[in-house]
Amino acid sequence: MKAYFSKTIEEVMKEFNVSKGGISESQVKSHREKYGYNELAEVKKKSVFRVFLDQFKDLLVIILLIAAIVSMTTGSTESTIVIFAVIVLNAILGTVQHVKAEQSLNSLKALSSPIAKVIRDNQKHEILSKDVVPGDILVLEAGDYVPADGRIIENYSLQVNESSLTGESESVIKTSETILKDEVALGDQKNMVFSGSLVTYGRALVIVTNTGMNTEIGKIASLIETTKEKKTPLQVSLDNFGKKLATIILIISVIIFLLNMYRGVNILDSLMFAVALAVAAIPEALSSIVTIVLAIGTQKMAHENAIVKQLKAVESLGCVSIICSDKTGTLTQNKMKVRKIYTDDKIFNFDEFDLNNKIQNFLMNSSILCNDSSVENGTEIGDPTEVALVNLGKNYSLDELDIRKSYPRISEIPFDSDRKLMSTSHEVDGKYIMLTKGALDVLLPRIKYIATSEGISEFTSKDKILIENVNRGFSENGLRVLAFAYKEIKKDHILSLDDENEYTFLGLISMIDPPREESTKAVEDCINAGIKPIMITGDHKITASAIAKQIGILKSGDEALEGTELDKLSDEELKNKVENVSVYARVSPEHKIRIVRAWQEKGKVVAMTGDGVNDAPALKQADIGIAMGITGTEVSKDASSMILADDNFATIVKSVANGRNVYTNIKNSIKFLLSGNTAAILAVIYTSLASLPIPFAPVHLLFINLLTDSLPAIAIGLEKPKNDLLKEKPRNINAPILSKNFLKKILSEGILIAIFTMLAFHIGLKSGSAGVASTMAFSTLCLGRLFHGFNCRGDKSIFKIGVFSNIYSWIAFGIGLVLLNLVLILEPLKNLFEISSLNSTQFGYIYLLAVLPTIIIQVYKIIFKQDSASDSKEISVGENA
Repeated sequence: MKAYFSKTIEEVMKEFNVSKGGISESQVKSHREKYGYNELAEVKKKSVFRVFLDQFKDLLVIILLIAAIVSMTTGSTESTIVIFAVIVLNAILGTVQHVKAEQSLNSLKALSSPIAKVIRDNQKHEILSKDVVPGDILVLEAGDYVPADGRIIENYSLQVNESSLTGESESVIKTSETILKDEVALGDQKNMVFSGSLVTYGRALVIVTNTGMNTEIGKIASLIETTKEKKTPLQVSLDNFGKKLATIILIISVIIFLLNMYRGVNILDSLMFAVALAVAAIPEALSSIVTIVLAIGTQKMAHENAIVKQLKAVESLGCVSIICSDKTGTLTQNKMKVRKIYTDDKIFNFDEFDLNNKIQNFLMNSSILCNDSSVENGTEIGDPTEVALVNLGKNYSLDELDIRKSYPRISEIPFDSDRKLMSTSHEVDGKYIMLTKGALDVLLPRIKYIATSEGISEFTSKDKILIENVNRGFSENGLRVLAFAYKEIKKDHILSLDDENEYTFLGLISMIDPPREESTKAVEDCINAGIKPIMITGDHKITASAIAKQIGILKSGDEALEGTELDKLSDEELKNKVENVSVYARVSPEHKIRIVRAWQEKGKVVAMTGDGVNDAPALKQADIGIAMGITGTEVSKDASSMILADDNFATIVKSVANGRNVYTNIKNSIKFLLSGNTAAILAVIYTSLASLPIPFAPVHLLFINLLTDSLPAIAIGLEKPKNDLLKEKPRNINAPILSKNFLKKILSEGILIAIFTMLAFHIGLKSGSAGVASTMAFSTLCLGRLFHGFNCRGDKSIFKIGVFSNIYSWIAFGIGLVLLNLVLILEPLKNLFEISSLNSTQFGYIYLLAVLPTIIIQVYKIIFKQDSASDSKEISVGENA
């Protein structure tokens, strides 16, 4: 790899045949053909066939295979065929799920692909980072991820965090100077930037030298393999429960095996039955169904503009009790528009600018020159506040590119959240001028002079009071105010922070970012859902309070705090005060973390929105970090667990509702699976202890396991949200899903199904045939579990939920009903599944006894309305096990 750090800027640009105006489209094409796309080579994925084979590694599947082989050697062909069919079908389902999961992951990668800003053919463009080619001129700014390796050709206080490559957490101060050495450690190549690092301060122009696998991070990528995705907390909890349950069931299976041997059943049949019982009783589909329901939930959220990066975020969303939201763009439209201007002791509207007035003309030009945004062909690039200033100029037929070409930028000090200022220097009419814009409270103490129509005069306390009063008046009307000032500097002077003083005051420009139409309703929904919305903004307290009152966040008795007031509070004082504060203004990144922690220490689950580099720590600290998809930096997106594609607060509220619904549906699916399995286990234990014939053939249990587990459970997971979902309080995130009350319901419903299954078994025994008894027990259990799927759709009666509101439950029921009847009627299937012939009366008993548990459960829900209320409370608030 070439040592570009030791080459001069001219040498590097000559090598790639490029100027600062960027490469041409024809060069882009030829460079892409030569170097390929700017992507890291992915680790070779498993083939579909390999994935299929991996499905047979499960211990229980191996036991089944052994049992099938033994069965085949003893001549039990039917059992062997059914066992193999079940195993292969489960393997196919597992393979399909794996492939679909990969497809979803690829879609998510495409959605979250970073954007790069490049200059091509003298125009600034935003492109996907994979489309960057060697020779491209990158425009890097604070908050950007560096998409490729490159040599810095213009540097404006650039600082880059390269910890992903070097392990050093401190940002590296960059330079454009040539390093006159042949060998330099990566961390000391200060005139280079590297793919995967992130810009934390300043800006720069960079010529791309290496892309894809030729980058420094590409070298690392070639040596490592991708990490596996972690399981969600819910999955871990269920896996632990499943292991304990499996141990108990295996013990029961061993006992049943020994009992059957004691009663004279041959060893093979006893072994086959014990294995089949274990496989049927253990809900091995539980983890897969949870994943499927979560994945479906994330897809639904994606359609509603919420891109969930981590499945665990879906679970946590249902627990959110605090939403700390930025104001700009999230609660408001993020379409800043200039409204009022103050200069030369005059206040006037945005459409009353007089460009013939020297001071007003200078203020207009300053707002465009001290500005990094642009509007090209209707596409707005940059901060909304700066875009508003550019659009103000366009209202007067002023083109920002022409003005910037006439007065080119010489040097600059970029804006940052600590200083709250931005400064640039230009040559204007033969003089060298430093222009600064920023927050009035920061700029005002640095003012020494004031520009008036009568000339430049000393800045007096009277001037200061007048400007502060004007600013307060603007802010009280919800306007955001930017102050502008300037000073003369020496020729070729490079700006530093020490220069930001002794200014001449120029004027104030105020803007408004009106609330989104849906924000008021979303805030109301939050409050009804037991969620406290909090506004955290960099705006003035007065401005923030005006918007917060308008949309319902700041109510009577609530407080608004500024960052300076927050600094005076200890952590303990903040914790005691935090419940009464609804608006935080003029805050720093450290303040945001303190606010989040204060709520977390009070046991609340906090969602936090952010879009800037400085928001990343708070996004990481929050239980749910939510980045802005439109205005958000790559750093904030990387730190978050969810991205709002539309930057809309209302989307967060929808996501909370979806999160609550997903959790409820998962819980109902678990209830269905475990109560049905409990019924099967109790039936077998009862017959074994009562010295009765075995109620189920092994193929019966395998059939039930295949038929009555997955489809109805997934259908329950697709249940639509209740209308009153956002009227419930958030659930406790630490409450176990399998509480004592929940397990009591599972056991009671399992006992109910088992009782009627055994009634069917005894009716069959009266006919004098153990085969008929087994067939009736199998059919009743199978059909009873299918009916039970409707009970598990929710805590209320199916008539209140809506009999036909979940079409998937009816499809799952219909498929199960058809397959069961085919097995009971068709002779080839009867032989395969060891089914005895039944008369019409026995069929009637099966249907009656199978539906009775569901009728009893539904009547109970209708009569005992307090049970529904308590169930709803249990799901939404959480259980104490």
